[in-house]
Amino acid sequence: MNLNKVFILGRLTADPQLRVTTSGQQVASFGIATNRVWNDKNNQRQEATEFHNIVVWGRQAEIASRFLAKGGLVLIEGRLQTRIWEDKQGQKRNTTEIVADRLQLGPKPFKNSAAGPQDTNFRQVSATNEIPTINVDEEIKEEDLKF
Repeated sequence: MNLNKVFILGRLTADPQLRVTTSGQQVASFGIATNRVWNDKNNQRQEATEFHNIVVWGRQAEIASRFLAKGGLVLIEGRLQTRIWEDKQGQKRNTTEIVADRLQLGPKPFKNSAAGPQDTNFRQVSATNEIPTINVDEEIKEEDLKF
């Protein structure tokens, strides 16, 4: 038995691009950045960022293009797919992307301006709404849990 399943939680690197195929099917594509934090053998905090290409089809593509924006948080469930094609110079190219089966929208991003939000549909995301970093090397105490 084989399994090709991906769960990824990250922030959009750009607004989704919505297109329509020649057959009329909607497709949206966007990038997500995820980061990983760990302590190295010298107990120094290290961080690495990975960038992922996401493809969403159908009604979810329309939802992604309407409600997701650069910097927004999103949870993607999908599968890995590698495509191979020839570019204009005749070179073989390939890309690996995540084809989303489901997406879950995160909190709405804050429109950054000196006067505050320009649109009442946006709300400020405070530092308390950030995704907590859990260091697996430390003991977890009951008082550290926020629920």
